[in-house]
Amino acid sequence: MLSRQANHALKALLELAARPLDWQSTHALATAQQLPEPMLEQLLLRLRRAGLLEARRGRVGGYRLSRPARAISMELILAGLGEALTDSAHRLATSEPANSPADQVTNALQLRLERVRQKALAELSLEDLLFDLRSAVAGSDGEGGVMLG
Repeated sequence: MLSRQANHALKALLELAARPLDWQSTHALATAQQLPEPMLEQLLLRLRRAGLLEARRGRVGGYRLSRPARAISMELILAGLGEALTDSAHRLATSEPANSPADQVTNALQLRLERVRQKALAELSLEDLLFDLRSAVAGSDGEGGVMLG
């Protein structure tokens, strides 16, 4: 599950990815996505420190992506936000040993799920999410619903 902060940051990153050459202010990003501006500013600063955003001061300043959207993975975004990428392998290694074969099986399942999650985060890019966003917008009937058929 994504934290509320990660959700807010992703919305702003999608706005930036949609217009990668434009500098966009925190105010404009917050307004476009109906996000709290002070929180968004802090999130954008974290992403800039992580090297995912460029910032420019002044009247025509703001933020923009520091690299193409295809080169920004979910793993990089979450790490840049300081989101704890829990490691089941570490948790299992430091927990009590498996007492039964069933414990061994469930522990092995947790490890497999963690590997799949880590792989998905590394492979899923901001560009992939932008494609999904554009598909959702194109499929919308203008009243918030999705057109079927």
